[in-house]
Amino acid sequence: MLRYLSLRVLYTLPVVWLVVSLVFLLIHLVPGDPIQQMLGEGAPAADVQAARHAYGLDLPLGRQYLNYWKGVLRGDLGPSLRFNQGVSHLISQRYPYTLQLTLAALVVAIVLSVPTGVRSAQRRNRWDDRVLSVVSLFGLSLPNFALGPILILFFAIKLGWLPVSGSGAFAHLVLPAITMGGALAAILTRMVRTSMLEELGHDYVRTARAKGLPEPTVVYRHALRNAMIPIITVLGLQFGALLAGAIVTETIFSWPGIGRLTIKSISYRDYYLVPGCMLAIGLTYVAVNFLTYFLYSAVNPMIRQ
Repeated sequence: MLRYLSLRVLYTLPVVWLVVSLVFLLIHLVPGDPIQQMLGEGAPAADVQAARHAYGLDLPLGRQYLNYWKGVLRGDLGPSLRFNQGVSHLISQRYPYTLQLTLAALVVAIVLSVPTGVRSAQRRNRWDDRVLSVVSLFGLSLPNFALGPILILFFAIKLGWLPVSGSGAFAHLVLPAITMGGALAAILTRMVRTSMLEELGHDYVRTARAKGLPEPTVVYRHALRNAMIPIITVLGLQFGALLAGAIVTETIFSWPGIGRLTIKSISYRDYYLVPGCMLAIGLTYVAVNFLTYFLYSAVNPMIRQ
């Protein structure tokens, strides 16, 4: 297991290097002068040059790359040109909100998809299987920017059950989590159904039933556990999609996470804050995929060997 852990760490390091390097290159590929944007078009050339020197933007590209890496390793991503605070401080304030929303969306997706996917596999080609297939297809076809306003109009404005936007209480989390988790639930439902259909046809399932085990034990304890490998893979891959969807969802519901901060930093053309948000999202995605491999060994002990 230690050897397996070491190999996974070695495989992850080049990915981390690539993510940091791409974020750095994106900073310099963006057209326009951030210092000119910060000081205004009518700023004197001497002030522009002094500010560029203060932020280290007059150094050669290679030197800027090394300085950027030093800052990343120290947790210093530079100052925000708009908010007059450190980028690391701003991200550390917003990151827990995005993580909370993403995990809540994962819970919603799992709670909706696993029972419906198992039910659909058990009732293959029957009326309830066809109904669930249509519902999952509808969930895949409805994007976040359309589902969010619909939920607001119905549950917040018409019924008045939940708040429209903001954060602070559990009620504020419900609509954004359903908005983000709905599409993922539709994807997982199809995946659970496909994996369960394959497992339910194996000999060990027939043997368990012949021994007289209860059907829920056969399905959820034996078949579902063996079917979890592709489901966990999809969850790990879709985590990045959830982080990307958080940008839209947080904007719709005024959720104070990294996604909304990213939109603000782009509109303000904040030279350091935009790549800082991108780097936080990218490294989170790498970390989740790294943890996915350990879930494999927890679900299927054969992988440890």
